[in-house]
Amino acid sequence: MQNYDVAIIGAGIIGLTAALALQNTDLRVVVIDSEPADQPLGQDPELRVSAINLASQNIFCNLGAWQGICEQRLQPYQHMQVWEQDSFAKIDFWASDIQQTHLGSIIENQAIRLGLMQQLKQVANVEIAASAKIANISIGQSESFISLENGNHVSSKLVVGADGANSLVRKVANLPLTFWDYDQIAIVATIETEFAHENVARQVFTPDGPLALLPLYEKNLCSIVWSQRVEKAESLLKLDDRAFNHALSAASDTRLGQVKLVSKRASYPLKMRYCRKWVSDRIVLIGDAAHTIHPLAGQGANLGIADAAALAEVLVELQQQNKDIGLAKNLRSFERWRKSEALQMIAVMESFKRLFSGANPVKKLIRDIGLSATNQLSPLKNDIIKQAVGIEGNLPKLANIDTSLDSAS
Repeated sequence: MQNYDVAIIGAGIIGLTAALALQNTDLRVVVIDSEPADQPLGQDPELRVSAINLASQNIFCNLGAWQGICEQRLQPYQHMQVWEQDSFAKIDFWASDIQQTHLGSIIENQAIRLGLMQQLKQVANVEIAASAKIANISIGQSESFISLENGNHVSSKLVVGADGANSLVRKVANLPLTFWDYDQIAIVATIETEFAHENVARQVFTPDGPLALLPLYEKNLCSIVWSQRVEKAESLLKLDDRAFNHALSAASDTRLGQVKLVSKRASYPLKMRYCRKWVSDRIVLIGDAAHTIHPLAGQGANLGIADAAALAEVLVELQQQNKDIGLAKNLRSFERWRKSEALQMIAVMESFKRLFSGANPVKKLIRDIGLSATNQLSPLKNDIIKQAVGIEGNLPKLANIDTSLDSAS
């Protein structure tokens, strides 16, 4: 039996961030995942990417991982264009308007994991148990017990569920889940564009859902997230590449000229999930295990990264106060803090989705006028983008510039 203070289930971006945020503390940490975490990037871009905002970048910088991420592949963007198809409605966000050099960076998820893993290899109090499938998790009064299929056993004061939307940890703890179906499917792929993307993130709202064109590390490469009603998405997935390219070029109003697929297409259904309880004795949830939102604003990963940093902040405080880090009552402050942030984001995403759904002429006119008016109101527009990029709001201390876990505690 191997004994730890914290066992993090899931070695994705969120789990690895939580582990790294506990570096150089008195807490003994293990990260358990059924897959290897440090598979190298291939020559072609990964299909799953994240729009990492400035708050998340600050967290990675303060944890010593940002340089390692930059050594992989990423593309900062300074400008964001949002518009509605067949409409005069548009809004533009510029980094210079909020005195920043960029609004965020588009990074392949595996590139982020590799940068985090590179830093974790230098951390003495964190171990990685990769390619280790969980056979059973049982919750005791003073510790949890994890049995692995390879015959190893782990005990910990706290189990952190960072194991995604279909979280095993959430199921073991029987934590109640609220969810609804967005009735959309997201199609993801890599495309080559006729015109250079010029470090601009673009999003167009169509009657069937939003299309995001996210700039990648080469000037004519973009990652797409095309969220469409189920029936429309299924018909798009059935098209051959040539017909799909034509449909995609039309949906994007040819802002980047003619486009063509340079990867396979992948898809996944879109669902909102919100766990009504994030903590119980010996269990806490973060990231997609606790909440999933619509990808139209690219905030899912950033919410989870902030969860991880906030949890580490609270755990260190509890440890320094000689309090049991595994008791639910001691984790309530974390739960209230991050549930509030997640609920706010869920509400905003649902409002945007409902606002831009359908082609009713009256509704379309109202949103067109509203979006165009907002584009002219610099204070309001700047407040929106400051929240989105993470330079305002109730953020973990690690999200601030020039901070550290020690100073945060």
